[in-house]
Amino acid sequence: MADSLSAALPDLAVLLRRDGVVLDLVGGRSVGTLALSRDATGKHIEALWPDQVALTAMRALRRAIAQRKTIDLNFEHADAGYELRVVAQGPDRALCVIRLAAGARGSEEHGAGDDLQRPQFDRRGFLRRFHDTLSQAAIQEHPAALALLHLEGAADIARVVDSKVAEQVLSAAILRLPEIQTGAAGEPAWYVGQLSPELLAMVVQCSERDAIEACVMRVCSSLREPVSVGDAAFHLTPYVGVSILGQDGSTPKALLDKARSAAAEARRSASSKIFFFTDTLKLRSLARLDVAHEIRDAIASRQIRLRYVGRHELESGRLVAQVGYLRWHHPLRGEVPPGEFLGVAETTGLATVLSRAMLDQLKDDFAAFGPRLPEHARLSFGALRHHLLQDDFAHDIERLLAAGGLPASRLELRISERTFAAMDTSVYQRLRSAGIQLVVDEVGRGFASLDRLARAPIWGLQLDRAWVTALRADPLALRVCRAGISAATALGLMPIATGVDDTARRDALLELGCRYGSGDLYGAGEGQFDTLVMRQTSHSSG
Repeated sequence: MADSLSAALPDLAVLLRRDGVVLDLVGGRSVGTLALSRDATGKHIEALWPDQVALTAMRALRRAIAQRKTIDLNFEHADAGYELRVVAQGPDRALCVIRLAAGARGSEEHGAGDDLQRPQFDRRGFLRRFHDTLSQAAIQEHPAALALLHLEGAADIARVVDSKVAEQVLSAAILRLPEIQTGAAGEPAWYVGQLSPELLAMVVQCSERDAIEACVMRVCSSLREPVSVGDAAFHLTPYVGVSILGQDGSTPKALLDKARSAAAEARRSASSKIFFFTDTLKLRSLARLDVAHEIRDAIASRQIRLRYVGRHELESGRLVAQVGYLRWHHPLRGEVPPGEFLGVAETTGLATVLSRAMLDQLKDDFAAFGPRLPEHARLSFGALRHHLLQDDFAHDIERLLAAGGLPASRLELRISERTFAAMDTSVYQRLRSAGIQLVVDEVGRGFASLDRLARAPIWGLQLDRAWVTALRADPLALRVCRAGISAATALGLMPIATGVDDTARRDALLELGCRYGSGDLYGAGEGQFDTLVMRQTSHSSG
């Protein structure tokens, strides 16, 4: 995959250590008059590039690493203009990409110059056009609506693979859309522009919700189609919010703000539906603040705890792990589903606090029922994404193990596929070195390269529950499960299933080659530790 991606990148891309030593050539090896040879690895850039170029790159490199952000700047060399982007890749290295400046690219990229002049790639041009549309709508009393499309996955592609690959994926996805749709009889006219690396805006000259929704859904369907770069296929997931001229605002800023609020609600709900702005979104925002206060109190009072579900060997029924899931037993509302409070925790900065609190609970729970577990059974914990991507996550785990009570050999960490793809490889190498078992969870929902999975020190792949529960009724779900199990087996990893609720589903999974699973079929053994924990909680609170 690396070779095909490199061939697909015309620009010079290199992974540099903090001191300027080349660690790897990860993209194209030449651009304009600048080039790197195949034996550049291990050499300092000052020995490879002209002095001024090397100095410029080193300054950007140090800033990117120190500030942990992406640095973009322009420079000139040999009468040509270049763009430099440096992306921090942890505390001691960064990805450096050099490309010809926009004005110089047209002659080098076959037909790319025309594409780059299209309004989709010109943020200012799109915003001017948007202003003009609103002005004409006000004068001629034409309807108009604004849809903001947040493309989930774009940031992960830039972080995990390469920022240039992310740009290519976005460009290819946008170029599949017409520059402007004039609208057939009875259909609204529309046009699209790019506001940021993961945010598109779509202006629809219509105010009827059904027509707007149908128009935007067609665009979303196109954006969801896989985009190929070399031998790799990438997927984007659009979350959409819409505001309507006159109803939600009369100025560009008002419409942008309202559409952004609606798009944020779509992301929080993880919904493929089109979210139209309503006044109830304001009320939800205020209610979300109240929930945030309740979450903080619930963490402090230990109302939010882990509910344990048994993972069993499918053929023998032997218990191999107790898998912890978040549970909030609210004193007034009763059981609050994780989907109702996790999004709030993430947007209010409480996710890491909550995840750390659950780590502390793991130690207490193992002390309470560890002796009753089979000798090799583990406690499985799924740390929250925000915590996993913190620089000190591995330190938090090491501190837990150093405190004693929970041996590393009895701990399993579950990492969602999407989060795993965004993690620095040094983190899970460090965790595995400590003796912890790692499982990639929710396989089939996110994306992670097979190359990355093959190299990572993980033990198993856990299929997303939605695919498992549908595998006997939905041919697509069956294909996804078969592919996930086959990939795990080919990589020497253990395939795991959730949602094993009956013998028919268990037998189907066994036939596909899955060995371990959890679900209602083993319900008799799942609740025993949950009951123990709840009893322990009531004693401690008493």
